[in-house]
Amino acid sequence: MIRTMSRIRAWPGCENAVESLWRSFAGQIGGLPGNLLRDLLVDTADRRSFVVVTEWADDAALRGYENGPVARRFADAVRPLCETAGADSYRVMHSEHGAGSKIYVDVEVTVPADRFAEFERGYPEVAARVARVPGYLREELLREPGSDIFHIFAEWRSEADFYRWIGNPAHKHEEAGPIAPFLLEFRRRIFHLAPHPEKPSTGKEIDVDTTTDVLIVGAGPTGLTVAVELARRGIDCRLIEKRATPPGQADKAIGVHCRTMEIWEDQGIARDAMDAGIWLTGQAVFVNGEETCRLSWELPELPYAHLGLPQYETERLLTERLATLGVRPRRGAELISFTQDGDGVTATLALAGGGKEKVRAKYLVGCDGAHSKVRELLGLTFTGGLGQFPQLFMLGDVDVDWDMPKGHLLRLMHETDGQMDNMLVCVPLRGETRYRIATLAPPRFFAQTGGKDAPPGFSEELAEPTLADVQTALGQLAPPGTRASNLRWSSVFRISHGIVDRYREGRVFVAGDAAHLHPPAGGQGMNTGIQDAWNLAWKLALAVRGIATPGLLDSYETERRPEGEEIVGRAVRLAFTDELDRNDLKRQFLQEMSLLLSYSDSPVVGESVSPRRALRDGPKPGDRAPDAGGLHRRGVGHRLRLRDLTRGTRHTLLVYADASADEAAVTAVEKLSADVREQASGEIDVYLLLSPEARTPWMLDPPTVRDAEDSFRAAYGVKGTALYLIRPDGHVGFRSRPIDADALKNHLNLVFGGAK
Repeated sequence: MIRTMSRIRAWPGCENAVESLWRSFAGQIGGLPGNLLRDLLVDTADRRSFVVVTEWADDAALRGYENGPVARRFADAVRPLCETAGADSYRVMHSEHGAGSKIYVDVEVTVPADRFAEFERGYPEVAARVARVPGYLREELLREPGSDIFHIFAEWRSEADFYRWIGNPAHKHEEAGPIAPFLLEFRRRIFHLAPHPEKPSTGKEIDVDTTTDVLIVGAGPTGLTVAVELARRGIDCRLIEKRATPPGQADKAIGVHCRTMEIWEDQGIARDAMDAGIWLTGQAVFVNGEETCRLSWELPELPYAHLGLPQYETERLLTERLATLGVRPRRGAELISFTQDGDGVTATLALAGGGKEKVRAKYLVGCDGAHSKVRELLGLTFTGGLGQFPQLFMLGDVDVDWDMPKGHLLRLMHETDGQMDNMLVCVPLRGETRYRIATLAPPRFFAQTGGKDAPPGFSEELAEPTLADVQTALGQLAPPGTRASNLRWSSVFRISHGIVDRYREGRVFVAGDAAHLHPPAGGQGMNTGIQDAWNLAWKLALAVRGIATPGLLDSYETERRPEGEEIVGRAVRLAFTDELDRNDLKRQFLQEMSLLLSYSDSPVVGESVSPRRALRDGPKPGDRAPDAGGLHRRGVGHRLRLRDLTRGTRHTLLVYADASADEAAVTAVEKLSADVREQASGEIDVYLLLSPEARTPWMLDPPTVRDAEDSFRAAYGVKGTALYLIRPDGHVGFRSRPIDADALKNHLNLVFGGAK
């Protein structure tokens, strides 16, 4: 006997139509030669998902149905009612031994209608218990619509594992206890995967309107950064945004961190950002009218200072950069659903004109913000729940007339008995007296909610605060005589915070506010999202090209989620304090600016160092690779920076040698260069960096650069021979001293294991 199980998912509102259609075809299928059973089951975890079950006497009967007119007519009729089926939506199983050792167990139980609630309460606990049994893989709970018959359909690694489990008489109490009363009478059947060709195509199952390599949902800073980085690498991508028009006011992020400016330098928009923004030169804190701290952010070692730039300007710059790469956001296109399989993702979009469009992509990235549809469809949950501060806040864009340090972010707080009971944060904007202000909303706004939680984010349901509201806040917290004028816009919002339990599900990823929500302390939200995109995009590009090792995409969550968790936690802790660790103000600032970010715990970074303390003064695996100046390349009339070598979309291998280096080791760099380029399919640039006194070898490859001022040696702690592999995101992927070609090759297998 042969069983088929085909999963289909109805469009919202089409569930009854699918059931009605099935009833009209079930009789036709039952009249075909060799048909033994035909059922429609509904997935209790997703009421829109159905499983069509048929059983046949032999292969000939099944082939007759698959290639016959009844199957074709059913496929034509159900197609408008259902989403596109994935490649793994159809299974063929034998009741006798089939291919491989994996088995499927169908347990049919009858549950009286008056005990449905009892059964459905107990089943999740049973499923959680059984999940810990060795050899168990997964299961689904299905029900015959309109009946009292349920099917527990489970997948096991092998027949031996299953029989070992049921051979233990205690298992009914240990795992099945909560639903044991319903298992007194049941029907159990075991199936094996059949060596059967995949379901014949009708030519319509994968009917899509557009195909692309990566579909990006959300054209905010995170989504735009993903798109820019993919497009720079020649990866076809589509970027959709449900907002029909770009934002026109500064109602979101305003601070661009130093590390983000480094990223923008690589992308080619740093100069435009500086021209449009204002430097934030420091921070001053006032408590009960007294200045308690002033910190300068103009540190000589910074690659860039901290820039003030409204998010709508950030989005404009990134959109313009993306346009130079031939990609424009598709506005007025909203994701409404998607399915994924082993080969890709099929997404359905609702268009501004009322139509729908199907897009087939190899990967999907959700950058769709705090109310992410991608997060919802994946079923991601916030670890520990989504937190909300009880207070309501107001924002405003306003001119303020006062005598305060120019270019400084200002925090003015009021404390009673050591507890903060009011606060005002003011960030300078471009303009002589223009500020973005944030403070507690007047009590009447909370009263408008009836004492209940207001919606998270910006609350369109509530009226806009007035200039008088802003003036009241300034009168309570700012120096006497401070006046506000020219209120351009204002809004009321509530602070939400949390981080999702995972950043990836199969071929779908989340980034930015879709993955983590922050209090505004430190301005982390937008910058952290850009860092997510910066980390993910180069890995996705290698995966699309088929040269990434399978585990490389897993490293996105491994590297970025701990960082998101730390930032969310720190922002929550500091939200209602003066935000300053006065024991080390400089380090705290560098940490806030992501300049101390390290992926040292990542499984795709490494080293080979001997003796153990070698390179102790240089950046460690996973650390941000520091810049170095004073480099000289023959034929170039000016000094170079290290970033002139590492900038771009590929890895960079920096091989160092000084005058003490063995000549044979230096000569071997030529072969090393050729080998690593071949192993990485050309995705590595190689440079030989020589100390000022080292002899220049006669070789055409790799290019030679002189560390004329010993700045690279000082920054990276090298001597003799050594190498550093810098990833496309500017972090150290691997290092060795002395040069260890075998260890480097092994490391590259962690990244380029898919390269042929």
